[in-house]
Amino acid sequence: MTINLIWAFVGSFLVTVVVGLSLIPALRRMKAGQTIRSDGPTWHLTKQGTPTMGGLMFIVGITFMCVIGGIEYAAQGDWRHIIILVFSLMFGLIGFLDDYEKVKKKRNLGLTAWQKLALQIAAAAVLVMLLRLEGHLVPSLYIPFLDITVKIPYPLYLALAIFIIVGCVNAVNITDGVDGLCTGVTIPVALCYAAISAAWTLHSGQDYSSVGLFSAALAGGLTGFLIFNFHPARVFMGDTGSLFLGGAVCATAFAMDMPLVLVPLGLIYIAETLSDIIQVLYFKLTHGKRIFKMAPIHHHLELSGWGERRIFTVFTAISAAMAILTYFAVRYRFGAMVPMG
Repeated sequence: MTINLIWAFVGSFLVTVVVGLSLIPALRRMKAGQTIRSDGPTWHLTKQGTPTMGGLMFIVGITFMCVIGGIEYAAQGDWRHIIILVFSLMFGLIGFLDDYEKVKKKRNLGLTAWQKLALQIAAAAVLVMLLRLEGHLVPSLYIPFLDITVKIPYPLYLALAIFIIVGCVNAVNITDGVDGLCTGVTIPVALCYAAISAAWTLHSGQDYSSVGLFSAALAGGLTGFLIFNFHPARVFMGDTGSLFLGGAVCATAFAMDMPLVLVPLGLIYIAETLSDIIQVLYFKLTHGKRIFKMAPIHHHLELSGWGERRIFTVFTAISAAMAILTYFAVRYRFGAMVPMG
């Protein structure tokens, strides 16, 4: 199991790097440059024209490893890694359509909010119903730390699941606002999923090898992408990459039948989103006053004097700490303590 995870990580890392070396020049030739918001931090204007849609490189790396490395699991009837991948690709496609519109029209506007919402709701419903049909999901909520499961009616579960998925996917998208930030924050999330999958498979009799394969490939692909995306970024992942990542983070939690794990594990995503919501509500209630210098919170920190590398380091460290905490939060999931490693 451990060897398979290492192979998935390394393979995805190498494919991503190789693809990146040719993709970035291709994006430049296509003039697929990012259009920077005029209302953002002024120094971000220097990033105008940096190639976007770079998420394609780790999408290729992850897809390659899931298809090649997951043949054995598929032959045994376990398609969870493919279900997660297809769902992630569906959201990645939504992001690609959004990016394409932005690049074509040379402005920071893509699909309308309603178009993206409708597509996301449809994709979320498909994931939940497919996982339930395959027997990997039941209408109940496992609560981390408390080690209890609460059963709820399926229609309510479906509605709640769609809300969680759409909310989380967009939270991941919001986090992609500083060089390397979304990449760095998501690597510990992916590694946590891989560690939980390996531990459950080895110590509890529950086989989550295929989920571990996807998670390790996700971590490897993002690590390879970080080479190009770390400040100063040579390429941005675009909505193509960030929506793919949001889909991957959500789909993996649901494939492991524990969507509420996203609360501790996705703390950074939640904080970013809440800062945005609080800013908008406070602005409207006070007729123009602001709590943050700019939302989401990573921009507030920038305007407060934090450099992009410092934001990356602190947020990634917090994500890593929450990943370790989350691991222990689910250790009693199957009735016995799951040791580290």
